[in-house]
Amino acid sequence: MPTSIAPPRVNVSFEDTSVAFSSKSNFQLKKTYLLFALMNQPWVVKLGTFFIKLALLLHLPVKWAIKSTLFGQFCGGETIKECEKTIQNLSKANIGTILDYSVEGEDSESSFDHTAQEILKTIEKAAQKTNDIPFSVFKVTGVASSVLMEKIQSGQLLEETEKKDFERVQQRLDMLCKKAHSLNVKIFIDAEESWIQDVIDTLAYTNMKKYNKQKTIVHNTYQFYRSDMLENLQKATREAKLDGYLVGAKLVRGAYLEKERLRAHEGEYQDPIHTTKEATDRDFNKAIEFCIESRDVVSICLGTHNEESCLHCVELMDHKQIVHNDPHVWFAQLLGMSDNISYNLAKAGFNVAKYVPYGPVDAVMPYLFRRAEENKSISGQTSREYLLIKNEVQRRQC
Repeated sequence: MPTSIAPPRVNVSFEDTSVAFSSKSNFQLKKTYLLFALMNQPWVVKLGTFFIKLALLLHLPVKWAIKSTLFGQFCGGETIKECEKTIQNLSKANIGTILDYSVEGEDSESSFDHTAQEILKTIEKAAQKTNDIPFSVFKVTGVASSVLMEKIQSGQLLEETEKKDFERVQQRLDMLCKKAHSLNVKIFIDAEESWIQDVIDTLAYTNMKKYNKQKTIVHNTYQFYRSDMLENLQKATREAKLDGYLVGAKLVRGAYLEKERLRAHEGEYQDPIHTTKEATDRDFNKAIEFCIESRDVVSICLGTHNEESCLHCVELMDHKQIVHNDPHVWFAQLLGMSDNISYNLAKAGFNVAKYVPYGPVDAVMPYLFRRAEENKSISGQTSREYLLIKNEVQRRQC
């Protein structure tokens, strides 16, 4: 597959902060600047995380402070209704919203049923606002026990009650994908840890075969920090061609690196993660090339904050004379991060969406803590955000 590509027809610059922060008032920009200035200090993140956890544990009245700072930067609200303002603001910039119910740590049949019902609401909301909300999303561990899935993947025999539990898991996924199909809403199934990912893949492909016959509705997620992921994507595409259905693929680098490495070390098995970041970047870009070549079967969403990979896709599309708003290609970033990518791509006419997490403040805190930890593990990510915001503050002289 050729990698030599011509320069883009449209000059997309991720340095243009006037576009990146066009939706923020001077007050909002200064507030964001202060937040990222603090997050740029690892000791502040560590200390802040400790005291927030302690305050919530002691039921101290701190939710208002969290909601106006960390929560307000990275979440749309506590309910779908509260997310409406964020949805509208993003829409003004031609950026879609992906409502992400980000409650974590629940692990009971009743909580799984509740989460499934909440995801149904996001699908119904997306159907009402097709242009504003192009995707729905969910994590399988939101509607299924990770312990049960790990037991299945390891090949252990299930008790009768566990078999019935897994039947309910299958029914929940079918219900969500069936609803998405009936309302013509694209849906992402998020990737998770390698020791349960095989089960998630099986559930995803089962639903792709059922609901992706005419249009790409169900999307699986591929984490390219795994050394086997490019081959997995290629194999999935070959099988889809043979079986006559379409593949939805969300491409990400991965979110569980430290956990994966630790478990591999403790379990004394081969680490599934690439040994270098360069290898991850290489496979991610090869996956973009493969998917662009396979657009007759594969629709992709680049879920990444990596500027080089986004530019690689932009240049590849322009080289192949693919229109910028081709329905088979999307870009997605998290709310509150990488606005320089999202807003500049959207201005150039590409399909862009933001993940907009929501849920009760205390229930969403595990997500926010993970976001802070991930930022520390992503080389220079918080510093990059901070410098871009600082540049815009200086440009406005506010």
